[in-house]
Amino acid sequence: MEVRLQHTVKVTTHATPGSAPPRGRGGLLALAAGFTVACSAPPRAAPGPAAPRDAPASPPLSHPAGSPLAGTWTLTAADDLLPDGTRVQAFGSSPRGTLMIDDDGRYSLQIYRSDRPRFASDDKGKASAAEYQAAAMGMSSHIGHCEIDQASHLLVFRIEQSAFPNWNGTEQKRKFRLDGDDLSYQVPVSPNGRIPISEWHRVRTP
Repeated sequence: MEVRLQHTVKVTTHATPGSAPPRGRGGLLALAAGFTVACSAPPRAAPGPAAPRDAPASPPLSHPAGSPLAGTWTLTAADDLLPDGTRVQAFGSSPRGTLMIDDDGRYSLQIYRSDRPRFASDDKGKASAAEYQAAAMGMSSHIGHCEIDQASHLLVFRIEQSAFPNWNGTEQKRKFRLDGDDLSYQVPVSPNGRIPISEWHRVRTP
């Protein structure tokens, strides 16, 4: 059966098996009403673009180096200033050393004579008193935290552990000079009246 509504829409109905098609004026009106409701429903809006997701939080920006001393330094001189003003080499003619300071001022420092004599035995627990003395006196090492005291213009080492145990847990303030990548400072005067002087150059990687 075909029904024409307002001469513009053509509808073809198919009766399902076992059911009778609508008959008479009432059936046609019911069919037309159902078709009108279906056609008059507002069209579904096309899906718009998906709402953008929140961008992940950016990691906090890293702060610039907190310490002007941050970096890796290589030893250029390790001398003693004598009471008469004479400057002599404290760790031989070619000392070796490394000073590493991070952005927070934590540091590790090692200075060695390059000519320390070897022990006669490969067992370091069986060295002679003279061998122990040469090994201990031919090196200086300590770790901790360092910073520049701007008010007094002093370099402050807060020593946590040292090869010389009497320095453990102490604080040392040292006169210093920092010129770009060149650093020098004076260690507090030793009991023999000598003032150790250390000079370092900061290593720059390309």
